[in-house]
Amino acid sequence: MTGQEPPRHEPSGQKPPSHQPPEPAPAPAPVPAPDPTSGPARRGLAALSPRYQAVAALAVAVIVVGVGVHLLMVFLSLAPQNTVSKQHGKAIDAWVFPEFEQNWKLFAPNPLQQNIAVQVRADVRMKDGSVRTTGWTDLSAQDGAAIKGNPAPSHTQQNELRRAWDFVTATHTADNRPVGMRGALSEEYLRRIAVMRLYRTDPTSRIGIVQRVQIRSCTINVPPPSWSGEQVPDKPVYRLLPWWTVSAAEAAGGVR
Repeated sequence: MTGQEPPRHEPSGQKPPSHQPPEPAPAPAPVPAPDPTSGPARRGLAALSPRYQAVAALAVAVIVVGVGVHLLMVFLSLAPQNTVSKQHGKAIDAWVFPEFEQNWKLFAPNPLQQNIAVQVRADVRMKDGSVRTTGWTDLSAQDGAAIKGNPAPSHTQQNELRRAWDFVTATHTADNRPVGMRGALSEEYLRRIAVMRLYRTDPTSRIGIVQRVQIRSCTINVPPPSWSGEQVPDKPVYRLLPWWTVSAAEAAGGVR
């Protein structure tokens, strides 16, 4: 018809322009104002309530006092005799020996040139009432096997048995009689170690009850180097201690 404009054709693939206004961007969330009364977050003991802070402070104080007393006792046991050690010698010995005894022979000018092995055997009462004597168990060999190839062996594996045997030899006469209270204490200490090891490793002891034990040492000289003209005996020398009766508490497994 005359006076009308022909229809317009939009190009293919294009949408007609939208006449709607763009949506406004969302407003940022309000940031709360910092509270001037709040401080930095508490950590460690400060985060605990006053009641628990008091308990923690008391525990720390007890530990510090205990460590101080222990160091003082060890110092008095090593220091030259003085008024304090003379007056409280029994208390000092009871605290230090045998677990905390110190030995300063590490830098001796003439170190040991012998291998000393501590061995034990036992009379074991079986379930049927019979008593069986075990063979000799080499306790030192057990420690040696645990230490060999271990970059960080325990203090027990290195020193417990060795120091116990040194304690016995230092407090006994040549005929194996104990000298004073320390001699009796050394026997008890070594016996408890032996019984504990037997219950752990000896098959006969594990199924019975140890009645008594006998301990011996086997000493072998370390051979000199090939270029040395020194001659030393190569035969083992044994020191045999008497049979020791095992107490009821130990026989019942008190040291297992």
